[in-house]
Amino acid sequence: MTSYAWVLEVRPGYEEEYLRRHDEIWPEMLDTLRAAGIRNYNIFRHGLTLFGYFETDDLEATKAHLADCPVNAKWAEWMAPIMKIETDPTTDFPYLLPRQFHMD
Repeated sequence: MTSYAWVLEVRPGYEEEYLRRHDEIWPEMLDTLRAAGIRNYNIFRHGLTLFGYFETDDLEATKAHLADCPVNAKWAEWMAPIMKIETDPTTDFPYLLPRQFHMD
């Protein structure tokens, strides 16, 4: 299992809406994340900054599954107006953060 993290932003004034949408996340979106191999997925917010952490055994398979999934595309379209999302143009996936330290 390998862990990954990303940083995105909520647009100003949409903090509560972002939280509400995740409190009411679609069951089919949760199924999509699980089918993509994502486990232990957490999102934290500090001000407008979002920090996401997840684990997967095969990042490339996870990315491919999400890229081809209509539910993920629908979720991304629904979230786009309330978020600032910077993606890596070579992967069309949010920039992943390099690990700096790990403690068992």
